[in-house]
Amino acid sequence: MLTGEKRSQIDKIWNAFWSGGVSNPLTVIEQITYLLFIKRLDEIQTTKELKANLLHQAIESPIYTDEQSDLRWSRFKDREPEDLFSHFRKESGVFDFIKTMGTAADFSRFMKGATFMIPTGRLLAQVIDLLSDVQMTDRDTKGDIYEYLLSKIASAGTNGQFRTPRHIIKMMVDMMEPLPQDVICDPSAGTCGFLVASAEYVQTKYEDRFGDPEFRKHFNEKMFMGTEFDATMLRIGAMNMMMHGIENPNLIDVDALSEANAGFTDAATLVLANPPFKGSLDHESVEKNILAKVSSKKTELLFLGLMLRGLKIGGRAAVIVPDGVLFGSSKAHIQIRKEISDRHQLKAVISMPSGVFKPYAGVSTAILIFTRTDSGGTENVWFYDMQADGYSLDDKRQEISNSDIEDIVTRFRNLEQETERKRTDKSFFVPFGEIIANNYDLSINRYKEVVHEEKFYEKPEVIISRIKELDEARRKNLAELEKLLSVEI
Repeated sequence: MLTGEKRSQIDKIWNAFWSGGVSNPLTVIEQITYLLFIKRLDEIQTTKELKANLLHQAIESPIYTDEQSDLRWSRFKDREPEDLFSHFRKESGVFDFIKTMGTAADFSRFMKGATFMIPTGRLLAQVIDLLSDVQMTDRDTKGDIYEYLLSKIASAGTNGQFRTPRHIIKMMVDMMEPLPQDVICDPSAGTCGFLVASAEYVQTKYEDRFGDPEFRKHFNEKMFMGTEFDATMLRIGAMNMMMHGIENPNLIDVDALSEANAGFTDAATLVLANPPFKGSLDHESVEKNILAKVSSKKTELLFLGLMLRGLKIGGRAAVIVPDGVLFGSSKAHIQIRKEISDRHQLKAVISMPSGVFKPYAGVSTAILIFTRTDSGGTENVWFYDMQADGYSLDDKRQEISNSDIEDIVTRFRNLEQETERKRTDKSFFVPFGEIIANNYDLSINRYKEVVHEEKFYEKPEVIISRIKELDEARRKNLAELEKLLSVEI
């Protein structure tokens, strides 16, 4: 958890950009990402130098040559503002270096097309001073700092790929319980919130495994994969992963639904995602194997087809979908629900209240949990009716004490104890045959039973009598008031 002091430091950095004329939250976080990368390069070089001095050897794979030493954070951070500004913007300056440094650092491959947009030397110097004061000595602190920065871009963007509330992400990760051998994918990665939360889960639960070099290599290079076609989001997501201890993020700059991503086949053992809800694509721009699973232009349906293709057999998925996916009556809607539950194993549907994504969207959503089997396996589907997520369901989204999240995770991890629950409870099982009979409708309202409490009212003559009594009392009070007023006059 961040201390109040660190939060205050980050707020000052944010306000410095705002006061300096950079008000787009996405631009702010992107520029801070560049500066954090530059600072990190200097820290890596310093570590290499200390190791070389200790072993009395030459520096192994140095990031900076002796001629480039003035490009290091520790060397330029105290320059005068205008000199510093020129040092960043000139040819072969600091920004040119991080864009053209090749493979010297893993993050450099995400710098294609990066643009330096800090407008003045005064602002640059101010932000560098503030970042220098923020101590990022361990993984948890660095991760928390970047998460706090990301929380400030929630108001940016229009397609929703980075707005999934962190507590919902954590709930989904806790339900799916990632394993050390998993390959975890988010095909609409955004800022990589699902991948980062999965990494934190593994780092906490399997801490002892990090002594194994093979596992560390798997964790840093292959365990987490994501696709994102927006270059800015790709850079931000990559830095988020690196800040959380994933040294070489496996992120691909590609439109996940296009032919360019045809290689995403039998690749992942766990998918966690909140794909875009809005938008439609022409069939010509969608990879043909996806269309074979779902013939649609709607992105939320196409992404489900993509995930089925990208999962290995036995691979699991937890995906946020708009409610329309659950009950839509179009051929494509029924086709994808039938595909998931007939050919694979549909395990659970968690219905979430419509306020979860406020103030940005009021759409009702649900979480689908399924396993790719290619041979069916759906028998009983578990439904949960989430009514509270720990925050008010209005635009303010203020923290409240009422939350179903812990209950959802506990019940999902103990499904064998759920068999006797009634349809009037928050959670219950529905036999697959009943779902088929309802044309594969997965909306919880189709199956949940509501107990109507019988109301008893007094007879009309009793109510009329009481109204007359009240009317008589009113007349008496009015007469007494008139009498008092006449005395005063």
